[in-house]
Amino acid sequence: MDLQIYGFLFALFLSFTINGAALQENPSGKNQMPATTASQINSNSVLVALLDSHYTELSELVEKALLLQTLEEAVTKHNITIFAPKNEALERDLDPEFKRFLLEPGNLKSLQNLLLFHMIPTRIHSKNWYKTRRHSTLCPGEEHLPVFQKSGEKMVSMAKVIHPDDIIKPDGIIHGIERVLIPKSVQQDFNTRRSLRSISAVIPQGAPEVDPRTNRLKKKPEKPVPAGAPPVLPIYSAMAPGPSLAPAPAPGPGGPHHHFDGETQVKDFIQTLLHYGGYNELADILVNLTSLATEMGRLVSEGYVLTVLAPNDEAMAKLTTDQLSEPGAPEQIMYYHLIPEYQTEESMYNSVRRFGKVKYDTLRLPHKVVAEEADGSVKFGFGEGSAYLFDPDIYTDGRISVQGIDGVLFPVEEIKVAPKAAPVAKVVAKPRRGN
Repeated sequence: MDLQIYGFLFALFLSFTINGAALQENPSGKNQMPATTASQINSNSVLVALLDSHYTELSELVEKALLLQTLEEAVTKHNITIFAPKNEALERDLDPEFKRFLLEPGNLKSLQNLLLFHMIPTRIHSKNWYKTRRHSTLCPGEEHLPVFQKSGEKMVSMAKVIHPDDIIKPDGIIHGIERVLIPKSVQQDFNTRRSLRSISAVIPQGAPEVDPRTNRLKKKPEKPVPAGAPPVLPIYSAMAPGPSLAPAPAPGPGGPHHHFDGETQVKDFIQTLLHYGGYNELADILVNLTSLATEMGRLVSEGYVLTVLAPNDEAMAKLTTDQLSEPGAPEQIMYYHLIPEYQTEESMYNSVRRFGKVKYDTLRLPHKVVAEEADGSVKFGFGEGSAYLFDPDIYTDGRISVQGIDGVLFPVEEIKVAPKAAPVAKVVAKPRRGN
């Protein structure tokens, strides 16, 4: 029992001895190392105070510059002093071009250097402001930051301190200043970038301009190309991309192996039609009323490519019962809308612009569908039975191309023999080319 009492008294004496020595070394208790660790910042830290302070513009830039971890490591080693520019200085006083330069992702290092230039690894209280003293900053490789008094006012470089000792914490102090401090390295980076941008922005005078739609040189004023005019460039420049029949796959053991899953591709484009909206009637005919979906899948599996001219729901609603009631009528109508070539809106438009009228083969042999340029789009068919390319490139996967049109097409022979109906004014919606 006596040994336990003696041990307790010895520990108590040792504790008083250590604490007394610490107080003698720093009786005021100021400038103590912050109670932080490398992995955790005290809630009473100057960094937490900065993020919660009225210096909102500076705190946002610190977060955008990814500097929190760097500053956490700094306050674990020593006190810091932060010279915080007022919000107006960062919002209005900075040149817009310079601020845009700082916020560009490629200039993250410049933004970090500018912010670290406002911080020094020393605790400077307002009552300890020297007449002239230069301090190193947290910005690596920069010149020292002068801290001095001028005409009774506290200064940091060229900025006046407007809120001295604004925030005081155990591991640092924040002083409010009237303007932003810009280190020389950041200013040089900005000047270099601006000079390069001004050089690269010079447009050569007299350089030829090429029309991407026609591959022709633009002229001023540009005259429209008349329909049927001979091409300036070789005919191959206007041909549609890709052959009608893909190369056959190499045969292997047990017979040829096809690398195209046509059935899946057809299901995919029909599903795309449903998600796109406005083409439910066509999808219903392909899947439920005919076996066309299966036939198209077989063709694609064998290496063929297809372009589908897809009438929208408004066009399909105009079909009469007589037109659909005869055996095989839905299939014949759809066959006339299937072109055994892979065409996109751009390739068809290039062709009709160059040649005036273009005839495409269809799966309804021997009938062809005629296309021509009209109103900045591609028009198929003749007269009242014509249809415009209305929804371009709904589906293009390199094997199947789906182009939305605003009418149902019929061969010219059927249009001539069809009974004459009451004239109906055809309202052509504005083609949605390029959407």
